[in-house]
Amino acid sequence: MEANTRGTGRLPAAFLTPGSSSFMDFLAEHQPELLPGKRQLPTQGVIEAPHGTTIVAVTFPGGVVLAGDRRATMGNVIAQRDIEKVFPADEYSAVGIAGTAGLAVEMVKLFQLELEHFEKVEGAQLSLEGKANRLSTMIRSNLGMAMQGLAVVPLFAGFDLDRERGRIFSYDVTGGRSEEHNFAATGSGSVFARGAMKKLFRDDLSEEQATTLVVQALYDAADDDSATGGPDVARRIYPIITVITEDGFRRLSDDESSGLSRAVLQRRLEEPDGPKAALL
Repeated sequence: MEANTRGTGRLPAAFLTPGSSSFMDFLAEHQPELLPGKRQLPTQGVIEAPHGTTIVAVTFPGGVVLAGDRRATMGNVIAQRDIEKVFPADEYSAVGIAGTAGLAVEMVKLFQLELEHFEKVEGAQLSLEGKANRLSTMIRSNLGMAMQGLAVVPLFAGFDLDRERGRIFSYDVTGGRSEEHNFAATGSGSVFARGAMKKLFRDDLSEEQATTLVVQALYDAADDDSATGGPDVARRIYPIITVITEDGFRRLSDDESSGLSRAVLQRRLEEPDGPKAALL
C-alpha cells in the first residue's frame, strides 16, 4: 500500500477512498494481518507471557474512578513491577487491562485509533454505549488467542454525557459485555478487591473518597493475591488512578497517588485488615 506512493508525498489511495467510519473495517480491507484476530495461532501448548492484574472501578455522583495495580507476572515470577495498565480511550473514557500484557496494550492502542477515526470521519463522538460495543467486538476477535491462554479481559469506564453520570462495563473472553453498577473489578485479585469495595461503597461518595476506596481495594487484593502488587513505598511505585467526570479524563499525579497510598498504609498500621465501615 505504501510502495507506490513512497517518496511522492502523497497519501495512498486507500486513505482517500470513502468507506466505513470504523478503523477496524479499514484495516480488515487493506491490511488484515494487523488485526488481532488474523494472527498466526500457536500450534500447540500455552505460551508463557507477562500477565497484568488487577483493575478496579467505582462510580461516584460526579463520575467514575478507574485504577489498577502495577505488577505483571509470568508464572510464579514477577515480570514487571511498574507496568501501565490504565489508559485513556478518549476524552471521556478509559480502559484498564487485565490478561496478556502485550496483546492488551496493542488492543488498547487499536481501540484508541478506532474512536479517533470514528470522530474524524463522522464529526462526532460515539456514545459511551457505542464505545463499549466497539471494544466488545475487538475482544471477540481475539478469541483464538484466548483459547491458547492469551486472553485479554479489560474493564471499560467513562462519563456518559447523555445520562450525565459515570458508567462501568466489564467483559469476558468471548467479548460478552455487561454493565456494572456502583463498582467492578477484573483480574486475578478481583474477588478480594470486589469484597473490599462491597464493604466500603456508598452512593454519596466524594471524588476523594472514591479514589481512597480503590486504593483500599487494591491493597486488599494484593494482600491475598500474589499476582497483584500493592503500593511499593521503597521503589515509589503506586497504583495508577484515573478520574473521569464531565470535565473529561484526568490521571492523578504521582504525588497524589503517593499521598493516597501512604494514607492507606498508615491506616493499615492501626487496622491491618482495613476499615470495617464506610469511609469517613
